[in-house]
Amino acid sequence: MRSLLTAAAISLAFTLFLTPVFLRLFRRWGWGQVIRTPDDIRNPSHGAKRGTATMGGTIFIVGTVVGYLIGCYTGNNPPTISGILVIWMMVGFGVVGFIDDFMKVRSQRSLGLSGWRKILGQVLVAVPFAVTALSFPNAIGQTPASAYVSLFRDIPVLSFMALGVIAGWILYTVWVSFIGVAFSNGVNVTDGLDGLATGAGIFVVGAYALIAFWQFNQACWGNEALAASLQAACYPTRDPFDLAIVSSSFVGALVGFLWWNAPKAKVFMGDVGSMAIGGVIAAMAILTRTELLALVVAGVFVIGPGSVVLQRVYFKLTRGKRLFLMSPFHHHLEMRGWPEITIVVRMWVIAGILAIAGIGLFYVEWLSHT
Repeated sequence: MRSLLTAAAISLAFTLFLTPVFLRLFRRWGWGQVIRTPDDIRNPSHGAKRGTATMGGTIFIVGTVVGYLIGCYTGNNPPTISGILVIWMMVGFGVVGFIDDFMKVRSQRSLGLSGWRKILGQVLVAVPFAVTALSFPNAIGQTPASAYVSLFRDIPVLSFMALGVIAGWILYTVWVSFIGVAFSNGVNVTDGLDGLATGAGIFVVGAYALIAFWQFNQACWGNEALAASLQAACYPTRDPFDLAIVSSSFVGALVGFLWWNAPKAKVFMGDVGSMAIGGVIAAMAILTRTELLALVVAGVFVIGPGSVVLQRVYFKLTRGKRLFLMSPFHHHLEMRGWPEITIVVRMWVIAGILAIAGIGLFYVEWLSHT
């Protein structure tokens, strides 16, 4: 428990107190937000945000790493391969977002990496993650992830390796890449209003910190008496306590960053931040073996991209009519006249409800085995 609290406290202090230092550097380097013309975005109020410091995601990425390492060694819990994999996804996806942001800032246009180049970068991060996650077994043969599709835990009949080793590996890497790309872009689409993605990310990753800590308390290894008494209720997750530490550190970093990112934002996270959040969510879902449950826990990050898909499908089916005034959905609410702060807070409420619902379903499933 000391490691969790230390990691969260250090990362919180890092982003809360050092963000002003980073902002001075960002302004000196010219890292200001690029906003499309009012006629283009059809929302003139966003033009006032031009020049606000951006790429702030680098702050909570660094803060998370610092908090995680200090938390681990303070509590005598050295980093494990599972925790390092979460860091890999966070930093790797963050680098892809950073390149996109830097191209926009340098050219002073809202066009960075093309969609396919961005996806290619995300896949190049996700594939090594997938390969490593099925490697490095511990003393009892557990690997960080499993070759199964998972809901609350592995679904026995949905094994990729049942299709053969080569086909299994290919489909597994495609599955992991899809999860990574989906959540990183889902957060990226949602990050359209001050503090929206940051606050929602706190609820989602906080829920995964609780799930990982519960799995640690109900682990199948290290407590044979518990495993025997609970039978199928225990969890074979590898390194759940380390996953709880890294996710707690990330939550702490986001909380500190939200102080400066809340409306009216002093700094935007940029694609570097939104993709890093998506990377952490994807990694936690895979390593806690709850990929499908993530659709509920992180459901707030499904609403935005879902509305975009619905808008495009409806537009094609009706030959030019629009389902929403503007997509993603939070911009539709803006066009309806909702104040930005109202939209943000209510989306936070939705994020909290969905995260709690996911935890509740997770716990009810555990009860069904006891």
